[in-house]
Amino acid sequence: MAALAVVGMVAAAGCSSESSGEGGAPKPSVYKDGTLRVLASSELADMKPVLEQAKKATGVTVDLTWSGTLDAVEQVASGKADGKYDAIWLSSNDYLRLRPEAAGKLSNETPVMSSPVALGVKPEALARLGWQPAEVTWSKVHEAVAAGKLTYGMTDPVRSNSGFSALISVASGLSGAQAALTDADVKAAQPRLKEFFSGQKLTSGSSGWLASAYAKRSDVDALVNYESVLLSMNRDSKTNLQVIRPADGVVTAHYPLTLLTSAPAGARESGRVLTDWLRGPEAQQAITAQTFRRPVASGVSPAAGLGADKRRELPFPGSRQVADGLLASYENELRRPSRTVYVLDTSGSMSEEDRIGRLKAALTDLTGTGTSETGHRFRDREEVTLLAFGSKVKSTHPYVVEPGRQQAALDAIRADINGLKPEGGTAIYSSLEAAYEHIGKGGQDAFTSIVLMTDGANTEGVGAKHFDSFYAGLPEAQKGTPVFAVLFGDSDRKELTHITELTGGRLFDATGGNGSLNGAFEEIRGYQ
Repeated sequence: MAALAVVGMVAAAGCSSESSGEGGAPKPSVYKDGTLRVLASSELADMKPVLEQAKKATGVTVDLTWSGTLDAVEQVASGKADGKYDAIWLSSNDYLRLRPEAAGKLSNETPVMSSPVALGVKPEALARLGWQPAEVTWSKVHEAVAAGKLTYGMTDPVRSNSGFSALISVASGLSGAQAALTDADVKAAQPRLKEFFSGQKLTSGSSGWLASAYAKRSDVDALVNYESVLLSMNRDSKTNLQVIRPADGVVTAHYPLTLLTSAPAGARESGRVLTDWLRGPEAQQAITAQTFRRPVASGVSPAAGLGADKRRELPFPGSRQVADGLLASYENELRRPSRTVYVLDTSGSMSEEDRIGRLKAALTDLTGTGTSETGHRFRDREEVTLLAFGSKVKSTHPYVVEPGRQQAALDAIRADINGLKPEGGTAIYSSLEAAYEHIGKGGQDAFTSIVLMTDGANTEGVGAKHFDSFYAGLPEAQKGTPVFAVLFGDSDRKELTHITELTGGRLFDATGGNGSLNGAFEEIRGYQ
């Protein structure tokens, strides 16, 4: 969820990543004296310069592994983080506190900086609406969206700290809750929440990709994200957004650096030394100047552009049941549905090293079970199309996961997956063109995307130039459908990079030690 940051940047001095991304499988982690192994929100990639300063000042090296919010919570609560990480560094521990089994896992918990959820609006949209920034409330935003006068982007609450905080901010603001959110509050606000999320035109698993996608879209008026992310976008990408903290309240991230009780004594000492330095005046000044987060130390002034006027802190849900219920409601009822075409390589080479078996297993995981947690199976109302190809398109089978009849669709998808057979050549570009033609036939107002999984280079059908010309001739609405490609087996990185850059998608690595195919498909869910 990095603000205009890429995961690879943190492999430099002072911090490193053990995995390929939020959904990748971490490599085994071994404690080294003077090194703090931290499971962290990927938006903290913008802390790299500060952590380099910290290493020089304290001798502590920070070894970062990125994770989504719920995944990090699960790792800590289940004990999987024990011995692998010494600390966690998320935007908030509020959701983690709702897990009783996590209470004994946490030691020192120290806020390092803060940033409230905010709304970044294009100046022309602000003028069109006649808004005065200081008077904007979540209710006003809802009214503009419901009237068709405002569209926006937001990260996925299931995988992104910023998206989760934004969801709670909106739900609290529109429900009028005066205390911790309850199921009754969420239920009462549901009609307005559904109207609010009808205006969401962009979704993403990370703030970095959201910012890039936003820059390419002319039909998105605003972004909901942390204040720090929006101001960083203005500085780094010249987006010129008017950053508004709604007057009826916000949820604020306090980024507590939290030591785990399972950490060795040396790591706990390194954590205390690092935390003390990060809360000192030198570090606090650097943090606010470089990241636009607010300092927590007295006597340190916030960076220019950070408003000093106070905002009410909106309450966090009071129980895990309410928090999980809100997430499930967003996934399956509130947000716009998804339309996804899975373009699946079933060429002869997929028989090697049981690649076809790994593909089947990864896709079958997305059909879930009756007890699958939110975000771990295809959503209600989602249209899932399996397009299998070899030398040409072999089959195109669409399914809709209808509420109340989910199991029938999931069973049918599972049966289709089990029937995939490896044979033939590799017609990547012809198959992508068929996927775009299929997307173009749908009239549903939905988040559309194409997922391409191939283990080789294009050998059949049309070539890259033909596809480029085909894509250039698509209607603008169809051009907004990104291709998320998965590196797997012997796939051509250059070829897939070209496809994702052309279509505004992203490349996910499932080769060797860089991650699993299951992890790649799981991570892509945040972008659909």
